[in-house]
Amino acid sequence: MNLRALIAATLMTAALTPSLSAAPFTPEQETRIKALIRETLIANPKILDEAADAWEQQNSDAQASQLGNVIKGNKDVLFSSATSPRFGAKNPKLTLVLFTDYNCGYCKQFDPQLNRLLKEHPNDLGLVIKLLPFKGPTSAKAAQYTLTLWQQAPARFLALHDQLMSKQGILTETDINKALAATDNVALNVEGKATEELRNSLRVATLLGVQGTPATLIGNQLVAGALSYEELAQLVKDELAKLS
Repeated sequence: MNLRALIAATLMTAALTPSLSAAPFTPEQETRIKALIRETLIANPKILDEAADAWEQQNSDAQASQLGNVIKGNKDVLFSSATSPRFGAKNPKLTLVLFTDYNCGYCKQFDPQLNRLLKEHPNDLGLVIKLLPFKGPTSAKAAQYTLTLWQQAPARFLALHDQLMSKQGILTETDINKALAATDNVALNVEGKATEELRNSLRVATLLGVQGTPATLIGNQLVAGALSYEELAQLVKDELAKLS
């Protein structure tokens, strides 16, 4: 049942439900009420459109309010965690939060768009990376290596991150070892803080309603999927305009 049909059915049900103090409608009354509602909707079909639009707006506003509360209640984990890789401006006007996965094909497509965006907004934009290893054990292993590297030598994180993101398809153990070798990180040993970071990222992603990767938090909007550069740039432009 589509939304307009649901609203029409709801109107009909409400109209046929008497108050607690009123006597039940007779069959003849019910038939007349149904006919009146039908005649009204046929004569004024925009009523359903207006009701549907109002319902959708109210639902959207409620979701936005709920998301805003989650962001506010978890702002330290989202924007200030020392265990989360971050890039861009030192004091950005706007900080994006990217939920991504080294085994996600769409994430690999989306990564260059974000890099380009950071270069075009060097003074205004920041980026926090939250790794969500949804797609298998090699995704988790790769994430643990890069997050450990972020703790030990942040300046070297990006080289390993880019190596892993540039490998098409699902990573194998061999792929990970080659990426470590190519970035001079063969001796890297995973630290416990990496696992803690992954747990925190999963927890906050669940609270935000992230259902897959990539997902990007832009202001109070959670945007799912790999956007084109034009779409991404426009969203960021609009959000920066709000902050000016």
